Amino acid sequence: MDPAPVPYLIRIDGHLGATALCAFPGLVPQWHGAHTVLTGLLDRSALHGVLAEVDALGLDILEIRQLTPQRIPPEPGDSRAP
Repeated sequence: MDPAPVPYLIRIDGHLGATALCAFPGLVPQWHGAHTVLTGLLDRSALHGVLAEVDALGLDILEIRQLTPQRIPPEPGDSRAP
């Protein structure tokens, strides 16, 4: 049994468009310069699925980081958003 989902940040080289983002429905995209940052709650099997999609699409991962719950970036419209 997988442990409970935890928040992850995955930084990908390049600016992913809507078509590529369809491969990551459970993740929230943000764009920082030439990079796309995906964040969301993932258990172990979901993380492996995301990594498989990244590989299948030929994308380059720059960073994968497990976040602490208070470090999840706010979603657009959230009162914590800058």
